[in-house]
Amino acid sequence: MKSNAAPSAREPEQTAQAARELIELLEVLWERGRDMVSPTPVSASQLRVLYSLDREEGISLRTLGELLGSAPPSVSRMCDRLEALGFVQRLPSPVSRRQLELHLTARGKAYLQDLRGQREEALLAVIAAMSPTSRKALLRGLVGFHEAVGGGMPAPSSHPDTPLNNAYSA
Repeated sequence: MKSNAAPSAREPEQTAQAARELIELLEVLWERGRDMVSPTPVSASQLRVLYSLDREEGISLRTLGELLGSAPPSVSRMCDRLEALGFVQRLPSPVSRRQLELHLTARGKAYLQDLRGQREEALLAVIAAMSPTSRKALLRGLVGFHEAVGGGMPAPSSHPDTPLNNAYSA
């Protein structure tokens, strides 16, 4: 077996297929976890809103819509639902009286923290079963993927001690 064999022409397609399959498995795993975090159903789109507000606290509906690539009425309805659940709060902007800012409430932050904790536990169980070499390769691959997405993407976490953030500074 050759250790320095040139990558095949199909390698990008095979990698994309493996990544897609992994994402589908994670979606199933995450869906189960979401039910354990809260009896309140939060759709994938609403979860994207929560993630966006976690990274961009105090943004306007317009900015949120641009981040999500969604029309203002859709974003407004999602925020209405999340506000009714007690996850999001609309506050007047200190800059403009005509604008509202979107903020996660303590309940919204707690929901995300619990969800992330359960997801991390599920991932740790799988990653612990991997060999050290495979874990290092996975981390390198994830860092490379994140870098390929580009600098316009928000950091993987707001916490500086996360593995991807540590891998950047190493």
